[in-house]
Amino acid sequence: MSEPNLTLHTDKYQINMMYAHWKRGTQNDRAVFEVYFRKLPFGNGYAVFAGLERMIGYLSKLSFGEEELRYLQTQEEGYDEAFFDELRSFKFNGSIDAVPEGTLVFPNVPLVRIEARVFEAQLIETALLNFVNYQTLIATKASRVKQVAPNELLLEFGTRRAQEADAAIWGARAAYIAGFHATSNLRAGMRFGIPTAGTHAHAWVQGHDSEEAAFRDYAEALPDHVTLLVDTYDTLKSGVPNAIRIAQELQQRGKRLKGIRLDSGDLAYLSKRAREMLDEAGFPDVKIVASNDLDENLIAELKAQGARIDSWGVGTQLITAFDQPALGGVYKLVAREHEGAMEPVIKISGNPEKISNPGVKEAYRIVNADNGMAEADYVTLPGDKEIAEGRPLRLIDPLHPHRIKRVDRYRAIPLLQPVYAKGKLVYGLPKLDDIRDEHVKQLALFWPEHLRKLNPEPYRVNYSPAVLELKAELIRKHLSE
Repeated sequence: MSEPNLTLHTDKYQINMMYAHWKRGTQNDRAVFEVYFRKLPFGNGYAVFAGLERMIGYLSKLSFGEEELRYLQTQEEGYDEAFFDELRSFKFNGSIDAVPEGTLVFPNVPLVRIEARVFEAQLIETALLNFVNYQTLIATKASRVKQVAPNELLLEFGTRRAQEADAAIWGARAAYIAGFHATSNLRAGMRFGIPTAGTHAHAWVQGHDSEEAAFRDYAEALPDHVTLLVDTYDTLKSGVPNAIRIAQELQQRGKRLKGIRLDSGDLAYLSKRAREMLDEAGFPDVKIVASNDLDENLIAELKAQGARIDSWGVGTQLITAFDQPALGGVYKLVAREHEGAMEPVIKISGNPEKISNPGVKEAYRIVNADNGMAEADYVTLPGDKEIAEGRPLRLIDPLHPHRIKRVDRYRAIPLLQPVYAKGKLVYGLPKLDDIRDEHVKQLALFWPEHLRKLNPEPYRVNYSPAVLELKAELIRKHLSE
């Protein structure tokens, strides 16, 4: 599938700022922006970065065609006609570095760094945040589900409740990155190569004179892929017994019933009784699939109650990130061209957590060389001698400054990888299954205490002395003005 032109997938104020720069003659000044988020979603101990492939597809099509220009000409601002000539020749010629998809990421660490003409960097803000915020949120939610059901089959069933078509397919992809095994969405399956899964609807049963007849006709139609939805009328009195009868008929034909699906009621109790009934009938290999507004909390509770469920279909709660429907990632200017040189800039706020970290920065994952576990993420200015020379690091807990950890032997893994260099794509997009495998390797770098669903131990994000000194200097400068 080809990417549509999403050039006007932006906020109007971005065009207004581009126009103001053009009028001022500063449209070609260089600027550096960073994408990051300030707070982890869902009370989780980590987030899972996603959205890079969507960003690349968007940037590859970025241009103003005549249709877009005609629309902009209708706007009440009354842009000069010469501005549209500037837009006709628009092309992204900047550089972008980003964290690979599937990487575990943490607050205030740069996820994407954009260095470009301010004319270009300003336009792409809205779209990049849209892609990263949504897909990172869904991948994180999916990873939470995977943490509580690491050994069961996980099915993404959210299309009908997603916020429109694109959310459904990109959400399915984000869930697959974080460990889901299949999606119900065929478009996502075709586009990304994600395995697909599905059973039948209650309407199939309702459309027959009897539940047994409905099951039999379905088995006739798809004898090698029979999973029966058993809760249309009465799960234990009719649904499971009728499924067992169909399983026996399939067995006589050399076929087998793959599974039954529970979509309502007390899933813990029903699954245990259904398991007993299937086992007693000689079908211990028939799987039990459960759905019905599931999320990581309900799945964990059901498992604690001894539910006998082999596969979980997760829909609304996942695809909408129901308990926190926005990540809150931001796109902040950290450096600008001034008198021919790049000058660090800062945003100061009455809310301390909103004060930005100025300057072009690098981010590293510090992995202890002795045990192979991640100790902290470390944010530095370019050319930091501590990292370049492998000097011992003093990692100060930002919440408890008296807690200092010294790391003598470590690997500093760069988090930001080149994606675009002066407008040219230099990043080889990995296969989706490779991204998924890399996510698993990422998880292995972290102690279980950082990964647990409830009250995770905070993972450290530390800043080099040079970053902290620059920040303090700019705060003093602006407060004294």
